[in-house]
Amino acid sequence: MAALQHLKHCYSTCIGTSRLHTSSHACANKEHFKMLVLGGGSGGIAMSARMKRKIGAENVAVVEPSETHYYQPMWTLVGAGAKSLASSGRPTASVMPSGVKWVKSRVQEINPDTNTVRTDNGIEISYEYLIVALGLQLHYEKIKGLPEGFEHPKIGSNYSVETVEKTWKALQNFKEGNAVFSFPNTPVKCAGAPQKIMYLTDAFLRKTGKRTKANIIYNTSLPVIFGVKKYADSLWEIVQRRDIQVNLRQNLIEVRADKQEAVFENLDNPDETRVFEYDLLHVTPPMGPNSVIKGSSLADEAGWLDVNKETLQHVKYPNVFGIGDCTNVPTSKTAAAVAAQSAILNRTITKVLKNEKPDKKYDGYTSCPLVTSYNTVVLAEFDFNGQPLETFPIDQSKERRIMYHMKADLMPHIYWHGLLKGLWGGPGPYRKIMHLGMK
Repeated sequence: MAALQHLKHCYSTCIGTSRLHTSSHACANKEHFKMLVLGGGSGGIAMSARMKRKIGAENVAVVEPSETHYYQPMWTLVGAGAKSLASSGRPTASVMPSGVKWVKSRVQEINPDTNTVRTDNGIEISYEYLIVALGLQLHYEKIKGLPEGFEHPKIGSNYSVETVEKTWKALQNFKEGNAVFSFPNTPVKCAGAPQKIMYLTDAFLRKTGKRTKANIIYNTSLPVIFGVKKYADSLWEIVQRRDIQVNLRQNLIEVRADKQEAVFENLDNPDETRVFEYDLLHVTPPMGPNSVIKGSSLADEAGWLDVNKETLQHVKYPNVFGIGDCTNVPTSKTAAAVAAQSAILNRTITKVLKNEKPDKKYDGYTSCPLVTSYNTVVLAEFDFNGQPLETFPIDQSKERRIMYHMKADLMPHIYWHGLLKGLWGGPGPYRKIMHLGMK
């Protein structure tokens, strides 16, 4: 009887699953898809929408555990009180392309040699083609005293859904003293974000009449304020004009939240540390590759997904592709980079499906709208070589009000209705029009 019951259950499971896709083997806790997408962030959803149109929804699956999908670029404005956290999120179900199978679990293991993926609920999924879009991991725990330090007031971080509102609370409660902002000694997503909140803090304190009692301090591990000279020159002018102290090659190693002290090491002389008392501290955490990728044969020596930077095809496994923050593509990790990559990757996969050679190359385009106040932005756009690759025929290194409205109002609309639907591949075509075909 038990065997009959199991067989009956297995039959009904197979019937239910077969309505969702054509090649399921759910009876044996196994499933198969032509195109498997790992990760339901911006890269994963954008590519699953594109793949649905290319090969049919029933042939595509996305592995993603989160019930809510966040537009993370908005968190800069959430931390400064200009937007609500709720407005940055939508149910994952609402952004998942219709008909595509959503596997609501975490990736436990990737085995590219057998073309299989195992999830944390024991399902084994085999694939013909794999798109890896697993993002990166935040490592607050690598700073002594965190993450438990966030239980204290006066400390926040715009990089996590749990801590972004703490930034705004700390900013509102600030009365006088040091406002300290950090940038870690690791690759990070949106490298401009650590100083965006610093500029917004300066603007907020001026607006509320507290700026004269504040020392704003930016401690960055980098040897420069920004990686592209054109925009760095402009930012140096801004920090000097606003009396903001910038300390280069300083890396946050400890937070003593009970004493309101932040300890930084001097990267040029690691034995030397400095303790900064703070009345507001914004932490940008160390970041690193996804542990699942790091533990697989897909990773490079540093643990990032090892892809060809121009085609986004894996260097060792030709049926594996990558997009976004999880890859070792040498450009800034931003949603703008994901948009440009999605168009290139779509073309690469089209060619691979036809057994042809990829013919379109990613130039490293990325964008960082550097928010410098509640109504101005410096719009940095650049390529692999750190050369400006600007969309508009104006000097984008200048602070502009129209760029703020583009960041705060237009870009979220393009994200939800363009990028996630696989319809926005970056501003490349518009750049040519704006520059009369000369860029």
